[in-house]
Amino acid sequence: MSPPEDAPPIVVEGLTKVFPGKRRRPDKTAVDSISFHVDKGEIFGLLGPNGAGKTTTIRMLSTMLIPTSGKAWVLGRDVTKEEVAIRKRINLVSGGERGLYYRLTGRQNLRFFSELYGIDPKARDRRIEELLELVDLTESADLRVEDYSRGMKQRIHIARSLVNDPEVLFLDEPTLGLDPEIAREIRALIRRMADMGTTILLTTHYMFEAEELCDRIGIISEGRLVALGNALELKDSVNNATVIHVETREDPYKAVEALEGMEGVLHVTSDRVPGRFIVRMQVEHGSDLLSEVNEAMRGLRVLRIGYDEPTLEDTYISLVSDHER
Repeated sequence: MSPPEDAPPIVVEGLTKVFPGKRRRPDKTAVDSISFHVDKGEIFGLLGPNGAGKTTTIRMLSTMLIPTSGKAWVLGRDVTKEEVAIRKRINLVSGGERGLYYRLTGRQNLRFFSELYGIDPKARDRRIEELLELVDLTESADLRVEDYSRGMKQRIHIARSLVNDPEVLFLDEPTLGLDPEIAREIRALIRRMADMGTTILLTTHYMFEAEELCDRIGIISEGRLVALGNALELKDSVNNATVIHVETREDPYKAVEALEGMEGVLHVTSDRVPGRFIVRMQVEHGSDLLSEVNEAMRGLRVLRIGYDEPTLEDTYISLVSDHER
């Protein structure tokens, strides 16, 4: 069975991947019967903890890994039967610095990968120049990649992924480990590619990045898709919770331990940022715990305390934590 001709570029139905156990260890279900679709020109984000199944999903959809069961079609082609036809029309970028030839220049890398895809030599050089301009590497095109900064390497990675003018692009943590300024440039580049009609499926651990880029988001936990929608819809899905936001000068770890066991408290997170600590608590809707929280934070030099709207990160933590219980 195939999807209709007007089906979205990515269609996933009950996709499952089980890795056999080794040395008497049990089998590991990395992806457990997930279903979703990605529309043309859409940026679709997969969010989840390490080991949740995000990369495994991308590897199956990009034909690098055979599913155990379920169905998936990319550009109307079955990922288990028509991988050659699919690979000509897609591409993949993984976070990190692998996948380039460091002793070659940026231009030589693009020429090499163009030849692998059988790009017509007459169109190849023009395409390479367009890509170098797109990723702002024209002036550095003839430097060896080993001399590139990390951000430049990631940009040439993206240029490399576009040599075949892919209709679908898979991005696995494309800004992993990049400086904030460089990551912002990569996000702007991803948005431009979507505006040009490329369908993009990306994974990321950065909630702000997902909220900025993604038209829709799927949250995956322990291989299961636990939520699906745009950022606003996901936030509304936990509207039975209220968030208390606290900022302190002193480390509130003891107070956090006490708050976690308090009746009506759903989740507590604590982060350290320059000059202060930030605690965010999700409490049951209707629970008036502000005075109890204020008392627990006594002596910690409280800078701010009050109610706040749930963020995408609050929503993500709530959904994943609830699923893992």
